[in-house]
Amino acid sequence: MGEGVEWGLHCCVTLGWLDGEGPVPIRRLAAWFDLPQEYLKKRLQALTKAGILASAPGARGGFTLARPPEQITLMDVVTALEGSAEAFRCDEIRQRGLGAEGGGFDRPCGIARAMRRAELAWRRELAAQTIADLMADNPANAARTRTNYARLRD
Repeated sequence: MGEGVEWGLHCCVTLGWLDGEGPVPIRRLAAWFDLPQEYLKKRLQALTKAGILASAPGARGGFTLARPPEQITLMDVVTALEGSAEAFRCDEIRQRGLGAEGGGFDRPCGIARAMRRAELAWRRELAAQTIADLMADNPANAARTRTNYARLRD
C-alpha cells in the first residue's frame, strides 16, 4: 500500500475536523502536510472521483468531505487510492514444472486459502472503521487542527 493512502486518510480526517470552514484549498492542504501540491492533487482527485470528497472550483474553491465521516470507511479510501485488486494473486505455480506431475489440483492450495483469509480479515477491519472513528480517536488533534487552520485564514 502506498503512502498516498496515509495522506488520503489524513486529509479526510482533517477535512472532517474542519467541517463548516467551507472548501479547503489544495494549497492549504499541501502546506499543512508539507507535500507537493501536484502529488496531493492526484490523490484528492481520486477521492473526489470515488465520491469521498467534493471539490469546488475557483478562487474560493477547494475540498470538503462529500458525505458524513460516519459514512466513509477506511476501505473506501484504500479502494479509491489503490484499486480493488487483492493484495495476493495466486498464479497456481504448483501446477508447473516437475511438481505438477501427478495432478491432484482440484482445490486451491493452503497458501492461497491462508492468503485469502488474511485478505478478507484485512478488508473487514478496514470496512468496519470510519473517518468518524479516526476523528473521535484523538480530540486533541481536532482542537489543534481547528486552531491552526484559523490562524492560516487570518
